[in-house]
Amino acid sequence: MNRNSIATVLLGACLLGMYSVWAEADAARTQLSLKEKTVLEKPSPLRGAFYVSVTGQEMMTYSARSADNGCTWVQQAPQPDFTTGLPENYRRIPYPGFVDPVNGALLTVMLAMDREDVDRAVHEPKETATDSYIRYRVSLDGGKTFLFDEPVIQEGGYDFKHPLEGLYLGKNAIFLGDMGCRPIRTKQGRIIVPTQMTVLNVEGALETFGSGWDYYQCLMLIGTWKDDHRLAWTVSEPIPADPERTVRGLYEPTLAEMPDGRILCVMRGSNGLKKDPEYQLPSHKWYCVSTDGGFHWSKPEPWRYSNGKEFFSPSSMSQIIHHSNGRYFWIGTISPTNCRGNAPRWPLVMGEIDPASMMLIEESVITIDTKGDGDPDGLQLSNFYAFENRDTGDIVLPMQRWVPQDQYEWVLYRMGVE
Repeated sequence: MNRNSIATVLLGACLLGMYSVWAEADAARTQLSLKEKTVLEKPSPLRGAFYVSVTGQEMMTYSARSADNGCTWVQQAPQPDFTTGLPENYRRIPYPGFVDPVNGALLTVMLAMDREDVDRAVHEPKETATDSYIRYRVSLDGGKTFLFDEPVIQEGGYDFKHPLEGLYLGKNAIFLGDMGCRPIRTKQGRIIVPTQMTVLNVEGALETFGSGWDYYQCLMLIGTWKDDHRLAWTVSEPIPADPERTVRGLYEPTLAEMPDGRILCVMRGSNGLKKDPEYQLPSHKWYCVSTDGGFHWSKPEPWRYSNGKEFFSPSSMSQIIHHSNGRYFWIGTISPTNCRGNAPRWPLVMGEIDPASMMLIEESVITIDTKGDGDPDGLQLSNFYAFENRDTGDIVLPMQRWVPQDQYEWVLYRMGVE
């Protein structure tokens, strides 16, 4: 380090920005790399897999288990089967489980809809915006058995039809977004589940703000463990969007708690639709911050690089991963030009988050995959769930390269974190 660099660091030590200086300097030495891209004939058994305890190599999906870090699998579904006896069209979609790092309980959160008249084979029917709700299960034996399957209902006089403040099933709905919407446990000991909720207007109908599409805001489900292994639920204040800046609202939130206790929330937005037919609005990921454990949030703003530069990102999900080495990584899509709604959903990238500014470090960003000469124009590199391999520290990403016409190419990526 030369004298100028030393002077810079010493000056930074007198400023609030010291930690950011060090974090970014350290991140510049961090080498992210694409170690593997393997095209598969069928989906990887690691797709949707998760570890079932705080330590160890045992993993599961909701149909199989692995005792050797995902190398081999045995078909085994958890018990009991809570779907037995339900009407055929009721929906129960479990998301990858979350293990509480303190008490070891395994939490499974599910997207649910109880409509006998809506065919389960229809993907995202219109009733999703009015009738979806969230259920949860808890296991104390690593997902072999679950104690119960219950709806999330806020404490204090709420019920199934009005389960949360601002939610009235049959009028509006609450969703888990994509699989990047992972629960976290805060330093205060609470569980936060990031969700999205459709917005009602003053007449009690779904709000669109002139976009022609249902409008979303983010909402955090906040749970505190009880003696019977259930969670006592409450909610955060909603995280509203500015309809003049993002035409579908804010949704598919992904979370991370920083070392100082601040919580970062990165969200999907959108341009286009009736309100922005020429795609003049800039396409961003959006972010907000909580300093009180997730109950209140700052005004959402476009997420940027830590050097202050903005970047474009389509309307698509993303995921933050808190690595065992203490660092925070983001996987998502960044475009060199302004996007048009959902497109293009490539290239897929990974980068490090500066824990001081909570912004993405531009110099750390690597390309995982992008559109090749032989790929169709509608290629999507989205809708995924990544996890850290406990043996190697690599980030494992089993997913699909696809186009909306259900043309799938199954693939497995491994990213090295050096």
